[in-house]
Amino acid sequence: MARVLLIEDDAETAGVVLDDLRGRGHAVTWAANGPEGARAARDGAWGAIILDRMLPGQDGLGVLQDLRRDGDRTPALVLSALGDVDERIRGLRAGGDDYLAKPFALGELAARIEALLRRPVDSRATLLRVGSLEIDLIAGTGRRGARDLELLPRELKLLAYLMRAPGQIVTRAMLFEEVWNYRFTPKSNLIDVHLGRLRRKLEACGGPPLIQNVRGLGFTFTPDD
Repeated sequence: MARVLLIEDDAETAGVVLDDLRGRGHAVTWAANGPEGARAARDGAWGAIILDRMLPGQDGLGVLQDLRRDGDRTPALVLSALGDVDERIRGLRAGGDDYLAKPFALGELAARIEALLRRPVDSRATLLRVGSLEIDLIAGTGRRGARDLELLPRELKLLAYLMRAPGQIVTRAMLFEEVWNYRFTPKSNLIDVHLGRLRRKLEACGGPPLIQNVRGLGFTFTPDD
């Protein structure tokens, strides 16, 4: 069971979302305006936050930006009747992890929240250090020990995903969904090509291999320190 905060000023929308998510086993708390939602977000430990784009008292994106400035990394899904591309970009740049336009299907909302809840807790971190390996997602740079890594954007994203799950088995389907944003698993050697290139760059810095194949299952990242 996950604790979910819903910040939504429309009582009818809030009611159906509350009933649906609670019926799926989540503990959901409702806040009806921006200031109330901001207080609740700061006062509780939440697995995820759902917030409306346009709220009385304080705009939903303003609430989200304040939380991110305070270091709150709780996964957040922005709901909005404004569904054009520019508005989606604004929502994501304000700190949203996902964006869903109204009207929406309750099943899709639930699936998106469950996807956010599956993400590692530190999935919003932009500076990652695991063992001798360090990457900066904002600067687009990486180092292993004293040596710099020249990583392409996709390699950087792939490595970040693996670093956030050290010792865990990561499947091809997970990589296609999280790194390539595919909702299916294509018959392709795309992952093998990128992982092969990434392995060579990591091993050129010295030290033991960091990425291993787990036959029939996927891959695992094993820190060297």
